[in-house]
Amino acid sequence: MGLTIGVDIGGTKIAAGVVDEEGTILDTHTVPTPPTAEGIVDAICAAVSEAGKGHQIEAVGIGAAGYVDDKRATVLFAPNIHWRHEPLKDKVEQRVGLPVVVENDANAAAWGEYRFGAGQGHDDVICITLGTGLGGGIIIGNKLRRGRFGVAAEFGHIRVVPDGLLCGCGSQGCWEQYASGRALVRYARQRANATPENARILLGLGDGTPAGIEGKHVSAAARQGDPVAIDSFRELARWAGAGLADLASLFDPSAFIVGGGVSDEGELVLDPIRKSFRRWLIGGQWRPHAQVLAAQLGNKAGLVGAADLARQG
Repeated sequence: MGLTIGVDIGGTKIAAGVVDEEGTILDTHTVPTPPTAEGIVDAICAAVSEAGKGHQIEAVGIGAAGYVDDKRATVLFAPNIHWRHEPLKDKVEQRVGLPVVVENDANAAAWGEYRFGAGQGHDDVICITLGTGLGGGIIIGNKLRRGRFGVAAEFGHIRVVPDGLLCGCGSQGCWEQYASGRALVRYARQRANATPENARILLGLGDGTPAGIEGKHVSAAARQGDPVAIDSFRELARWAGAGLADLASLFDPSAFIVGGGVSDEGELVLDPIRKSFRRWLIGGQWRPHAQVLAAQLGNKAGLVGAADLARQG
């Protein structure tokens, strides 16, 4: 199969890209994300039609945040869009006249990294995305493992602290409450409130108050050596690495790939994640250690991965 289109549904924009067999994006088209569920379907179809002009497109892959059924056709539940058992595949296929594959967006990003990014050369890879929340994907034996019902790898909602912090999913103590962009901001605000004298750079980047600290401020302050910002990254990394150690006990991959916006800080966060991983890996002094690698495709991973999954059929 030749050219396919991948679609990434974001909170503010929907991107469609024409992707070749080598994972190269040849053409893109973006549209604003509408406020309604039906409007989003219209926008997906419009983006696909525009991106595909002048190309011979053979299939479309859509990455959607939420639970996607085992047939890769229906979005069972989307937390940020009012999709409940939404027959997205059928709706888009009828409009664009092409075969459509629907996949969880974190799975699509994991597949993109495995095929064309940091996962090349590995047969067994676990991906995690440290963004606003925490997502993931499982590739074992060169296959994306989705589980019997299609909703595997929701790593962010593994409960790591019994009766811990309330999560948006309704549970308590979920991993993403301790290792995510939201968690990073919470750590920074708490620490800046407790020791403002150690957060002068961090506070100066916002409005001067702990409540005004945002994720971009923590990153910028850490790069400038702010002690509170650096310590906040280390706390996030401690939780992230400990979680990877647990995943190593479950899946024993040769590599973990860490993506998402938090990972854009590179070794500032990856080095302490590796240290925490080694600290908490059961039997670590006697067993081989998986590599902990930075994702390479950035925010294009989901689009490229969705396009390639459409090519796989």
